Amino acid sequence: MSQKIAVLILHGAGTPEETFADKLIDRLKASFAKRLSIELAETEIVFEPVFWSEIFAPEQVKLWEQLREYRDLDYGSLRKFVLEFLADAVAYQPTRIGNQNYDNVHSLVATSIQNLRRKAGDLAPLCVISHSLGTIIASNYFYDFQFKHNNIGPETKLCTGNAPIEQSQTLTLFYTLGSPIAMWSLRYIDFGSPIRVPSPFLKHHYPELQGEWLNFYDKDDILAFPLKGINDAYKQAVTKDIEVNAGGLLTGWNPASHTKYDTDQEVIMPIVDGLVRTWECINKIS
Repeated sequence: MSQKIAVLILHGAGTPEETFADKLIDRLKASFAKRLSIELAETEIVFEPVFWSEIFAPEQVKLWEQLREYRDLDYGSLRKFVLEFLADAVAYQPTRIGNQNYDNVHSLVATSIQNLRRKAGDLAPLCVISHSLGTIIASNYFYDFQFKHNNIGPETKLCTGNAPIEQSQTLTLFYTLGSPIAMWSLRYIDFGSPIRVPSPFLKHHYPELQGEWLNFYDKDDILAFPLKGINDAYKQAVTKDIEVNAGGLLTGWNPASHTKYDTDQEVIMPIVDGLVRTWECINKIS
């Protein structure tokens, strides 16, 4: 029996549809099956989207409606996106009081990884695809497991088992799309330290498996930045910054490109390459 790959997907800021990952999953499955060329290849990768915005959405909607009723505001759609992005970012930050959104969001991530474990097994290599603020959430989540266990909240602990994948030991592939991690690095002395990809423990489970961290950014996307230039630690941690032109004729040349990474073949194909390479290594097929 083959070993499947587990894929975790985190959306970006704002409030997408609960089906936000469906089209991306379809594209990845189709390209993966075409590249692998084995029977039922699409079943060799299992997916779990993390719909984390459900934690913040009700209050954001209420705030937006109250503000619109109070004053007539220009640039409604753009203003709403900025409000959602900033509101998500502020609400997510850890605090000293209980019932933290930080913990609530991470418990959703932990539950999703637990679901992946059920579908792909205790030792499934973990691929994480994250967009925008989702890259911050993913980075924080794995940083806590790798370096700061004291930051792991009680709800997250309750949702985390002892299997290697749930302990983040099988993190293999990390793909950040339109990431604002560079801005978040301002919170730390010398711009902070990145997570390690692959996990330092991966070699204990798959000694020959090579991981990667690819960061995709569009220079027209004002929220996205290359990461290797942050400091020496990021230069070593990030495998490659990849500049892409996300979006079509109406969005590829402006900040709206921020929402179009998951439709771009320049993003899809390198991710598929990593998935195929990983599957062939762990199943000893060349």
